[in-house]
Amino acid sequence: MHALLSPSSAHIWLNCNRAPMMGKDMPDTGSEYTREGTDAHSLCEYLLKTALGMDAKDPVPDLDYYNSQMQEYAEGYRDFVIEKLQQIKETCKDPFVCVEQSLDISEYVPESFGTGDCIIIADGVMSIIDFKYGLGVIVEAENNPQLMCYALGALAMFDDIYSIDEVEMVIYQPRRENISTWRITRTELLEWAKDILKPAADLAIKGEGTFVAGEHCRFCKARAICRRRAEYNLELARYDFEQPDTLTDTEIAAVLAKVDELVSWAGDIKDYALEQALNGTHYDGFKVVEGRSVRKYTDETKVAQTVEKAGYDPYEKKLLGITAMTSLLGKKMFSELLGDFVTKPQGKPALVPESDKRPEINNAKTDFKEEN
Repeated sequence: MHALLSPSSAHIWLNCNRAPMMGKDMPDTGSEYTREGTDAHSLCEYLLKTALGMDAKDPVPDLDYYNSQMQEYAEGYRDFVIEKLQQIKETCKDPFVCVEQSLDISEYVPESFGTGDCIIIADGVMSIIDFKYGLGVIVEAENNPQLMCYALGALAMFDDIYSIDEVEMVIYQPRRENISTWRITRTELLEWAKDILKPAADLAIKGEGTFVAGEHCRFCKARAICRRRAEYNLELARYDFEQPDTLTDTEIAAVLAKVDELVSWAGDIKDYALEQALNGTHYDGFKVVEGRSVRKYTDETKVAQTVEKAGYDPYEKKLLGITAMTSLLGKKMFSELLGDFVTKPQGKPALVPESDKRPEINNAKTDFKEEN
């Protein structure tokens, strides 16, 4: 269960105050990626608690998305936290640590709560570590409202017990090889809460404020039916693709700035319309049909046995990928045996906004050709 103004959705309602109330009564079905992330968090919690000597139940038998990669990434998170804790213990003998801590943020955001993956307090610094299993979007710690909300909840819980002057926020996102860290003083955090967070939350809980479309829309429950988002994307229709015959560089740049959001919006509209059509809504000019399907075996074990009896080998042999091979051999042995045989080729050039933190390729076309 999530709060209406949850920390995880703060990036939505801080930008668009009206979003929570618009989507309030819409079902929160969650995606396959969300459920996969939930399983990964459960595994992380178990591994970290076990390493810290805390009681924990092994969740693996109940996980729907468990595999060797999830195990590897969760172990990496555990090792990262333990290593950080060991570094802290070099200067602080007895740091405070809690895992999957429930946090109350209602002092600033009405009826809001959340869960901190790992919190460490030592020598005036409180570290908030958040595990992200997502592969699509790189998550940054700097000015991250979800982590800042967690920090406020942790301050409310521990400020009377520990002297906390600074908050360190850490994103651990292994599938994107992303570890992002940012620090903010206690005073700066409380000022943000008073001047920005609380006023936006007070508007959002009343269904007041403004509709503002942007990248945050893709995570909003009302994204498919929001008129402001539609207007935002349909502004591309202002461009006359007939005269002149070619677009200017300025016009192309304007389209590039919005094209990803436009594609995302179109996909959301199609998904929503299909769901509604299956529930009886009729859209003029459209009908629901059976999509393309692919043949599959009803019982793979019996298929294999039948083919083997006929004198054939039903299996194909394939070299394990790097992740699976690392899991088989262990990181140390993998490095010793295969380290010289592993390379990371240059990635395919991508055109991204200037805000992207990756370094720019100088004379991109020439540099890329020289490397290939």
